[in-house]
Amino acid sequence: MQFSDSPQRQRPHLALTMGDPASIGPEIILKALADPTISETCDLTVIGTRSLLEKTYQELHLQGQPLVHPDNLSIIDIPLDPNTIEQIMPGSGNGASGKASFLYLETAIAHTLEGKFQGIVTAPIAKSCWKAAGYSYPGQTEVLAQKAKIERFGMLFVGRSPYTGWTLRTLLATTHIPLNHVSQTLTPQLMSLKLDLLINCLQQDFAIENPKIVISGLNPHSGENGQLGTEEKDWLFPWLEKAQQQYSHAEIVGLVPPDTLWVNPAKAWYGDTLKITQTGDTARDRPTLTLNNVGDAYLALYHDQGLIPVKLMAFDQAINTTIGLPFIRTSPDHGTAFDIAGKGIARETSLKAAIELAVELTKQRLR
Repeated sequence: MQFSDSPQRQRPHLALTMGDPASIGPEIILKALADPTISETCDLTVIGTRSLLEKTYQELHLQGQPLVHPDNLSIIDIPLDPNTIEQIMPGSGNGASGKASFLYLETAIAHTLEGKFQGIVTAPIAKSCWKAAGYSYPGQTEVLAQKAKIERFGMLFVGRSPYTGWTLRTLLATTHIPLNHVSQTLTPQLMSLKLDLLINCLQQDFAIENPKIVISGLNPHSGENGQLGTEEKDWLFPWLEKAQQQYSHAEIVGLVPPDTLWVNPAKAWYGDTLKITQTGDTARDRPTLTLNNVGDAYLALYHDQGLIPVKLMAFDQAINTTIGLPFIRTSPDHGTAFDIAGKGIARETSLKAAIELAVELTKQRLR
């Protein structure tokens, strides 16, 4: 993913956590940082256990993998006791690897809040391994929010199409909760909080002053006037009307039935013979034909409603960024992939995209 460079040429200082050391995290870090263009755009420090990075390098280097040597990296070494080290094996996530990944994240947050870094890029962790280590958090997003002492935050997924250059931005209203809790969790207050966060993010981090935001319905056909669910009729449509009046500087569209919500984004992503220019995007090298039905961002009401289409379109390009934090945080939109850890076949594409987005968003804030 290529994001536009800042004319001010600041070099962001970023922390990169190693994630679960039994996952593909160490491998994709060594692969991504072997690309010299990464070091040209930012000052990046890996936060993890040096000995585990060195072990990964030694094993994969013998396979002829393009890797950066750990000696050529800036690393904040988090040493682990010998018993923990012995329990960490590629492909076998457990409480030991969960403890390590949590320590890496804690360290990155502490250094960032102290001002040593302007942003954090996180490699993937396993929630089950955190639980086995005694940490009860839904994910890294919630730890970041708690440590930063904020209550207003959200998960925004960003991907730039390799076919058209169009940028997909999807915010989740609810995140890691069971499906049967979604209807009870959604409230007018929560929807207002997420919409406000999204509008502020688009303005602050993406320089889109008058964004177009498309909001999904909850039920099939957005409830079909109460026949297929009553949430839309009872409160979602009344909430939407008030939001449209409140945010007069934004175009808020909805509630779009979930089964048709992603048709226009898919056309914008894959082209459909059109070249797209999206509001706020740099488009010097693209034709200026505009697809008016495409939004600057999409607000999905629950996890799979947003992430199934995102991963179908942008599995290797999508990045998870936490909005509402006092610093930038991005992460690849994929998991630990324990099944291929240590085999040398993991792709670093999404991690590189996460680093590049962190660089661009940090520069935008520095402007």
